[in-house]
Amino acid sequence: MSKPIIYFLCTGNSCRSQIAEGFGHKYLGGSYDVYSAGIEAHGMNPRAVSVMDEAGVDITGQSSNIIDKDLLDKSDYVITLCGDADENCPVTPPHVTRMHWGFDDPAKATGTDAEVYAAFQDVRDAVEERILEFKENGK
Repeated sequence: MSKPIIYFLCTGNSCRSQIAEGFGHKYLGGSYDVYSAGIEAHGMNPRAVSVMDEAGVDITGQSSNIIDKDLLDKSDYVITLCGDADENCPVTPPHVTRMHWGFDDPAKATGTDAEVYAAFQDVRDAVEERILEFKENGK
């Protein structure tokens, strides 16, 4: 029997959705098949890789992908992580549960290197908290 599919979507599939996919594999992988994609594919953001490594989650094997309509249609949950993806995500079939978890884009953070890195850590921690909440409550 196949596991339910969670598809995390963001604009560029470089930061927030990659972080969500990484934590999804860590916390939900036994119960769900977890994927991520973007409206565009911007490549993996090295700071996202670094902050996830800090949290003990290796996302270097993940890739930056454009939304796959077949996978989208087979998904049980489609979770958007930014307003752009929420507004511009393709239409999903009625059986798909759509959720929106909005997070600021850490790639757009400004300031010193330390301040920008801290923005990535903040988003990482917030995404992890939502994944754990989803694991606990299914929403």
